[in-house]
Formats: sequence, C-alpha cells, structure tokens
Amino acid sequence: MGEPLKMRMLSINDVKQLLKMEDTLKLVETAFKEKGLKRVQMPPKPYLYFVKYNGDLRIMPSYLEELDEAGIKLVNVHPNNPQKYGLPTILATILLFDPKNGVPVCIMDGTWITAMRTAAATGIATKYLARKDAKIVGMIGAGYQAPFQLEALREVMDVELVKIYARRKERVEKFAEEMGTKLGLDIEAMDTAEAAVRGSDILVTITTAREPVVKDKWVVEGMHINGIGADAPGKQELEPKILKRAKIIIDDWEQACHSGEVNVPLARGEITREDIYGELGEIVAGLRPGRISDDEITIFDSTGLSIHDVITGWHVLRLAEQRGLGKDIPALYL
Repeated sequence: MGEPLKMRMLSINDVKQLLKMEDTLKLVETAFKEKGLKRVQMPPKPYLYFVKYNGDLRIMPSYLEELDEAGIKLVNVHPNNPQKYGLPTILATILLFDPKNGVPVCIMDGTWITAMRTAAATGIATKYLARKDAKIVGMIGAGYQAPFQLEALREVMDVELVKIYARRKERVEKFAEEMGTKLGLDIEAMDTAEAAVRGSDILVTITTAREPVVKDKWVVEGMHINGIGADAPGKQELEPKILKRAKIIIDDWEQACHSGEVNVPLARGEITREDIYGELGEIVAGLRPGRISDDEITIFDSTGLSIHDVITGWHVLRLAEQRGLGKDIPALYL
C-alpha cells in the first residue's frame, strides 16, 4: 500500500521564508508564457458578494498542463478589514492537487503569495512594455500591496526616483521613509495624485477606486501604466480618454472585460474590444510585439491570474519539502 497519503500545511510565516521576489518574477513570467501558448486551463473567477460587509470572495482554479501543476485559490477582498479588524484587505488560501489522481497535496496561506505574484505581474509587464530608459516611478496608493510593487519594479529596472501619493498623508510619509531605507531609493511623498503622475516614466495605480483617479491631461507619450487596483466589476482608476490613446494589454480577456480597468469603459461604450491590443502572455510568448516605439503609451490591465498562484504555490511546496518546513496532516478523505 505504501506510505499513508498526507497533505502539507504551510503558514504565512513558512511562505515568507521560502518565497523570494526574484523567483516569483521568473515563475510569473513562465506562467504568462504558458498562457500565451494556450497550455493552461483557467476558467474565469466567479464571485460571492457579501454586500452588507462590503466584501467578496473569489474562486480561482487553474491547471498548467505542461508543468502538470493544478490548484485553486480562494481569496477575499474586504476593504474595511484594516480599520475594523486589524486584518489585511486581502486574505487568501491556496489548495494544490496532484493532477494524476486528484489528491490534495497542500493547503497553504495565499495572502503572501497573492501580494508577491501581483507585484511580479507588474514587474513582468514593465519589463516588456516600458521604455528601456525609464527611471522615474509614480505610484498612487500606499496600502499593503505598495511595497511589493516597488520591490518588483526594483528587480526589473533602474529606479532613480519614486513619487507616491495616497489619500492618507501619514501612510505615504511612512512608506517613503521605510521603503527608501529598505531599498536604498529616493522616494518623495507627494501632496496630489497629479504630482505623482506628471513626469513619471512608469505609473502604478493600486487603489480601490470606482471613479478615475488619473486624468488624461496628466499622461504623456512614452509612459507605461500598470493598472492594478481595478479587479472587480465597477472599479476603475484611469480616465477612459487615456485608454483611447494607449496600447492596452490585459492579462486575461474574460476577467479583464468583466472586472479589469477596461470593464467600466466597455460597459459604457467608451471603448470596444477592438481597442484592446491583446494579452501579456502573447507578448511574453513572442507571438506579438510589445512596445514598438518610445512614444507609445502602454497600459497593463491586471486582474490577477490563478496560474500565477498555482505555479508559485507549487514552487513553495517543493522548497518546503526540501527544507522540512510546514506540518503534515493526514489526507482529509481517509
């Protein structure tokens, strides 16, 4: 019969010890390529809405066929968590399954992985879509995800200056001080969103906005924008006029049209599907070019892909097994 089947359980502290941004970037890039080559299964994520609590739960399964890695992430978004419960806005759990028999092999915290792989997607998009001489980063939003975003950008480009704005000034000043020291970067806290956008080569938006926070008149030719915050129906961060001027690259057609930065402009008829250039995976796989001139405005519309969670989760599990981290529990069905 062999050894009894077990499932490994990994906490957020286990994951933090094992997962590095450099590795996450490579994993996410591989997953984008696999998607571009159509070697993944990833149905669009359904939502459960907890209206009275201002939150939702998202179900995100996927299978990377060539790598033979399968899993599912369950992730909530509750914007009131930090103030009401002292919890992150996003909490996630990842389950990994052996494709050959369906056995669940691991349950792990997905909160840290979500933050890392979200930032890594920004890093990969910037690698393929930003101007090669880009040095100035503008950021709008200084919440939980912001440090991860900057760390990923630091891995793929030479950052000369960071300009950051958020509604809570004390949070911006704390971010500038702490991340400036940690990464050895010049980070300036700005008083307005406009000041953070103007003069930036790369812009990252990481808010929960449902009305545009970035105006068309602030955006100049050659800028690359990573739109991260619009990840649910009704959310948007960019004035639609910007989209009409830009080359729009999404991470997934179904998800972006339903819940990405393009979801509101599409629903209102301000843009059409023909205005969307394509998926980042196609560019990573070499199936179509990314940026073709220094004058282009490029936008990466990120909704978050389950394949990024799954490929990263399997990487973490293998490292945990090698290093003896985590706890084995009996298979739940025995």
